[in-house]
Amino acid sequence: MADVKKAIVDYRMISHGDSVAVGLSGGKDSGVLLYALWAVRRISPVKFDIHAISLDLGFGMDTGPLKEYCERLEIPFHLLPTDIGEIIFDIRNEKNPCALCANLRRGALNGLALELGCRKVALGHHLDDVVETFFMSLFYNGQFRTFEPNTYLDRRDIHMIRPLIYLEQETVQELALLEKIPVVPNPCPASGLTKREEIKMLVRELMNKYPDLRKRMLTALQTADLRNLWPPPGNDQFNEK
Repeated sequence: MADVKKAIVDYRMISHGDSVAVGLSGGKDSGVLLYALWAVRRISPVKFDIHAISLDLGFGMDTGPLKEYCERLEIPFHLLPTDIGEIIFDIRNEKNPCALCANLRRGALNGLALELGCRKVALGHHLDDVVETFFMSLFYNGQFRTFEPNTYLDRRDIHMIRPLIYLEQETVQELALLEKIPVVPNPCPASGLTKREEIKMLVRELMNKYPDLRKRMLTALQTADLRNLWPPPGNDQFNEK
């Protein structure tokens, strides 16, 4: 848990007395995140509460194993029914549903977190997600960007924190197996057909040639010098006075 604790400290994710809501999706990443925060809390002098929140998107996912997992860790489990699946696939009939789904899920998660008194919402993004999001932004939006470790949403007065950002995907998988963390199959109709899956495959191909790609990307993000990037083009004609 050293890398998780380091990320929390480096980016001031959790303070004494915080209530932290963990988005528990049923995937290994969020399951490992919940375990990691539970483990860090046991040894940390910083005292904080943890709540696990799962969203029912309307796809018939079995949340029983998630509830049992939370009971094992003695962490409160909250299940929020939503009509997100119906909105995306039936009402809107989205061809590229992932962006809208992410926004709707984030809104529902943050809303319940605030009702529970949580001003911190923890998400299970790890280092591979950081790298993949960077390439997605570059290839699909023409931007150098990825998500931040600790993002403040001023409209809701809430922080989105990502304590797993120093962990590589293989480490997350090993922890999930070692700690017998339950993984619930994703019933989403768009699962495995997303742009992120394409980028994930590309990153894997790059890592075959550049094994240190993820660590180099992390270093680049932490030491970026904006002076070495181009400024926006001016709109004055030939710099006339």
